Amino acid sequence: MNEIELSAGVIEYEDRGGPGPTVVLLHGLLMDETLWTAVVDELAPRFRCVVPVLPLGAHRKAMSPEADLSPLGIAALVAEFLDALDLRDVTLVGNDTGGMLVQLLMADGSRERIAGAVLVSCDAFDNFPPGLTGRTLFLTGKLSPALFGMFMQQMRLKPARRMPLSFGWLTKRGDATVKRWLRPIWRQPEIRRDTVRVLRTAAADPHILTAAAEKLPSFDRPTLVVWAQNDRVMPPEHGRRLADLLPAARLVEIGDTYTLIPLDQPTRLATEIRSFVAGEVKAARARH
Repeated sequence: MNEIELSAGVIEYEDRGGPGPTVVLLHGLLMDETLWTAVVDELAPRFRCVVPVLPLGAHRKAMSPEADLSPLGIAALVAEFLDALDLRDVTLVGNDTGGMLVQLLMADGSRERIAGAVLVSCDAFDNFPPGLTGRTLFLTGKLSPALFGMFMQQMRLKPARRMPLSFGWLTKRGDATVKRWLRPIWRQPEIRRDTVRVLRTAAADPHILTAAAEKLPSFDRPTLVVWAQNDRVMPPEHGRRLADLLPAARLVEIGDTYTLIPLDQPTRLATEIRSFVAGEVKAARARH
């Protein structure tokens, strides 16, 4: 893993792949870079793949006490990350909360580094917090960091992780990866403090994505919307609405997967991203 010092603290990131176009992939809440491992394995021979570990609860490096860990603050941190590495003509990909961050950057006026966007089964419109999983997690954010840590200890047990109110409706096949994501919360009190701050600041702004949606029609870069056909956390209708709302969007629906398509259907997702970057994004860049 590489590291870079940003205003919020040290951010770890994976950077591998070929000399082709750059793809930056963002994970969700209580996840880390390994959400994308199998997808990056497929993409790296052709593209440069950069995957930051965002301070969303599975990070290993604690953030500074002054860091803004609200959704807008973390979206700004992603923009700072792109600037710090001087990443240009990026295809920005986000799943789960990562897709929320992509939308916030799409809605922001400063998009000069973004050539295209991929939204993969993610928070959108009024689905924030998303589904039973998100509502339960936001409730735990009301606990003190110590009590939050005690509550999360039950996730050491697979039956607890597979419940609908935890990760049961997020992934069909990725439980071993999910268990690894939870280790920093189990072991590091400073990560528990960061995670509670993330949850509390997110809960304080429940309309953030409805406000962002009003600005999305002004995003004229190519966009690929990839959704799980029978998603029980992120309504499939939201994928269709996003595709209709964005002027240069295309929708793909994938079966036999829950929300975390990078874990459940990585090869199919990588194929769609590869086709999108080599097709629509490349053509749009050539026109400009």
